[in-house]
Amino acid sequence: EVQFVESGGGLVQAGGSLRLSCSASGFSFDDYAIGWFRQVPGKDREAVSCISSIDGTTYYGNFVEGRFTISKDPAKNTVYLQMTDLKPEDTAVYTCAAESYCMYMNYDYSGKGTRVTVSS
Repeated sequence: EVQFVESGGGLVQAGGSLRLSCSASGFSFDDYAIGWFRQVPGKDREAVSCISSIDGTTYYGNFVEGRFTISKDPAKNTVYLQMTDLKPEDTAVYTCAAESYCMYMNYDYSGKGTRVTVSS
């Protein structure tokens, strides 16, 4: 059974940082790209970042503007999203997911998400 578990969310002041983790079981990072998307109630999902399974190329949404960094540790089957200089508009539920092509948002597997709240 494939399972993704996110952690690391929480409440942070604007300008602060958080590191989200996505641990996968029953799944190989060699087979899929791993992405993060976020969603606010009443709004569409938004692709945040993705890391390719082929060569580790990373991708980011335009709104990231250099503030986030995605990385993976294959030995731990874990993907990280380091977020810095957080803004109130980054408040959302962040979810990790597996996709065949980065940033297409056509996810085959995903977790339940971790909530990030950024106060002004």
